[in-house]
Amino acid sequence: MQDITSYFEKIPDPRIDRSKKHELLDIIIISLCAILAGADDWEAIYDFGIARESWLKTFLRLDSEIPSANTIRRVISRIHPKEFEKSFSTWVSDVREKVKSVVAIDGKTVKNKKTESPLHLVSAWTNQNQGICLGQIATEAKSNEITAIPCLLDALDVAGCLVTIDAIGCQKEIAQKIIDSKADYCLAVKNNLPTLFKQIESFFANANSSLMENVKQTFQENKGHG
Repeated sequence: MQDITSYFEKIPDPRIDRSKKHELLDIIIISLCAILAGADDWEAIYDFGIARESWLKTFLRLDSEIPSANTIRRVISRIHPKEFEKSFSTWVSDVREKVKSVVAIDGKTVKNKKTESPLHLVSAWTNQNQGICLGQIATEAKSNEITAIPCLLDALDVAGCLVTIDAIGCQKEIAQKIIDSKADYCLAVKNNLPTLFKQIESFFANANSSLMENVKQTFQENKGHG
């Protein structure tokens, strides 16, 4: 696997020459490492850089001091999102290649009091490597997850993994897409697919005793949504 800096060194620098006091790569890697360590704002990223400066210097140039929180904010805000996403996805893909794992695809709604139209995100997470997000697609509504999931799968390398999706992703086309990607799937089935749901219930209700001896059952009660 390559050094982490090699994945982000081709991102175009949005600054003019006279304002390049700090290397773009230094700012990107400091921000990335800080966020992975739990930083959730620009000041926290700066604090991480100060606290870990000696360690960061082992693989970054850092010719000047750690960039200020305002400098980090200005530079990161001007980077083209698609360029960063492409580099980040390549890095995460290579990290994931080291450990074949379960990839969980799930949709979440992000909203706050100031936003009338909430943001719907469909994300792919690996259950190993500290729960890294492998990819993400924004949709206009939760119902659009069905069309977003195949697009997300196209952008990922899930070969050799087990892909899990909740009931909204239990579609023939999505299952076939996972198979074509050389992965396995585990799809939840609920009453939104009544025919399939009844067929599964009937299968287990009428299964012979020899089959059921090899079946393990797990029950989980979730009250997280009230």
